[in-house]
Amino acid sequence: MDKLKMQSVDITGSNIEKIAALFPSVVTEAKDENGVLHKAIDFEKLKLMLSTNPNEMLVIDDETERYDFTWVGKRQAIADSATPIRKTLRPCVKESKNWDTTENIYIEGDNLEVLKLLQESYLGKVKMIYIDPPYNTGNDFIYRDDFSQTKDEYENELGVFDEEGNRLFKNTETNGRFHSDWCSMIYPRLMLARNLLTDDGVIFISIDDNEVAQLKKICDEVFGEDNFINAIVVNMNSLSGVKMTHAITGKRFPAQKEFLLLYKKGVKQHSLYIGKKNKEKWDKEYNLIIPELMKNQFVSFDEMSDKVVNNLLSKMHLISLVDYAKDSEIELSEEWKWHNAYRIFGTKSNTSLAKRINNKSYSQQIVCYTNNDGNKRFFRSDYNKEARDPRIELVQAEANSSVFLSDNWIDISNDGGVAQEGGIIFPNGKKPLLLIERMLKASNCDDAIVLDFFSGSATTAHAVMQLNVENGGNRKFIMVQLPEECAKDSEAYKAGYKNICEIGKERIRRAGAKLEEQQSAKNSGLPSEESQKLDTGFRVFKLDSTNMKDVYYSAGEYQQKDLLDLISNIKEDRNDIDLLYSCLIDWGVPLSLPHKQEKINGQTVHFVNETDLIACFDEKISEDTIRTIAKHRPSRVVFRDVSFKDSADKINVTEIFKAISPETTIKVI
Repeated sequence: MDKLKMQSVDITGSNIEKIAALFPSVVTEAKDENGVLHKAIDFEKLKLMLSTNPNEMLVIDDETERYDFTWVGKRQAIADSATPIRKTLRPCVKESKNWDTTENIYIEGDNLEVLKLLQESYLGKVKMIYIDPPYNTGNDFIYRDDFSQTKDEYENELGVFDEEGNRLFKNTETNGRFHSDWCSMIYPRLMLARNLLTDDGVIFISIDDNEVAQLKKICDEVFGEDNFINAIVVNMNSLSGVKMTHAITGKRFPAQKEFLLLYKKGVKQHSLYIGKKNKEKWDKEYNLIIPELMKNQFVSFDEMSDKVVNNLLSKMHLISLVDYAKDSEIELSEEWKWHNAYRIFGTKSNTSLAKRINNKSYSQQIVCYTNNDGNKRFFRSDYNKEARDPRIELVQAEANSSVFLSDNWIDISNDGGVAQEGGIIFPNGKKPLLLIERMLKASNCDDAIVLDFFSGSATTAHAVMQLNVENGGNRKFIMVQLPEECAKDSEAYKAGYKNICEIGKERIRRAGAKLEEQQSAKNSGLPSEESQKLDTGFRVFKLDSTNMKDVYYSAGEYQQKDLLDLISNIKEDRNDIDLLYSCLIDWGVPLSLPHKQEKINGQTVHFVNETDLIACFDEKISEDTIRTIAKHRPSRVVFRDVSFKDSADKINVTEIFKAISPETTIKVI
């Protein structure tokens, strides 16, 4: 009966196993800091294995002549992504909403450690990631991790030295630590995030001029240069304040844009939805109008018979838009044209129409027909049968009033009502709902998990719920945010919010309440089986130290008399629910699965998704209870180590499951 490790996955060990499967000869042994032997890779042998001829080794070894992007601390940043941690996520049921039914997750804690804990449970399960990391403007950098170095250590790592002691720079000192710290922060997080993406998943990253160059290079390394899709420009702010000062003083052009880098995981072909937006200006070629055409009539054309359509159109006539405005005393504003675009038309020649209508006789001036793409179109039928001129097709303005989105999203701005979105106060950097919604639509993630591990005011969670209402989707979110304290003189603090996480959770609650009203109105009058259920809940988890005492990880260092004094290897302030969810993390089970608990023979038994995992953490478990659990035939079962007196008891449990549920995996903590 094995023990659960109760720490994040050993990514380095996993990678060594993968390399060993491909190149067994490069596996060797090395001692760790405690002198314990473990598997390692002989990198010189690996270089040879990947070389097609000996001359290639010259390229591999010659650091000064091959293209390389590096910075002070890069090696440590790579190591940081693979270093296991002894942390856990503790459930906070009281701070959650609809804990028993929701599939949404909100996690408080440093996202590097949280991402490590999610590696098994959400490996390859996230369709879209969006992050808005600190822009490194000099005053927003809070994710420093462990970058403490002395000046000598920093200069030592800055470059290598030749035989005469001259420093050979990889990075210049002027471009050094300021950028290096930021690169060391973002690099391991992106490495871990990539693992969570589905094979056809994508990631969007907001950034500005300060670090876009570094971020692009980092993403090229982490995701692969071939998996770069777009660098989208987003118009985020109006020209005012400090920005105008830069222009007035002649320092530089005022910044009005940010970037949105888009990458795919690349394992499987992705498919983006390239949406449309309204043209910026009205196209003057749309200069005719059918005054009698009503919008509800037009919408229902597809369901009408030819006879009904012909009857409708026989009562309609086509006139110049200018003449109509003059007769009706209407001002032809752009707003009026867009509002009436469904009955405004332009014309174009269409030679294929002749064959379609030669065998039919039309008395009315305007005729509706279905073209090859299945859409209804109109044409003018006032023609001479003997004439050979092309038929004139009427092109509807509404159907041609939009254009495909490009990589220049100039229609999105932080100005206007963004500050009021979600009904909460947020210090700065709040992203527009429209921006997140557009990314969600582009990702084709109608029934998928969306992750934001710099979630801030939880705009992404709001957008996920809102889009679910709009198009009936079933998106789920995972939000991760460091509980950064609000400044005591800030409006947020004065409003009662101690940290950013409190702001984010409150926004989800308020937005969810409004969206529930909208969904209820949509469902009104529909049969229960057709009404859509909206998930506006979220389970709250908080990053904390492991549930286990030190003895759990290093029992070999304790003497027998010390072990006898330890009643339990579990910390006193931890409960059953804490233990259960740490087991889910360790076993790679999603945190959103339904959970219930029952009393069996007076003992508390936990069921996760019925039989995905069953757990009992009582200190004494009867054989009857164990047999009852086994009869459920769970995929996994976990008990406390102290629940069994000795090895004989453990063997007995193993034999019970072998007889009743041989496929069950059994572990203890």
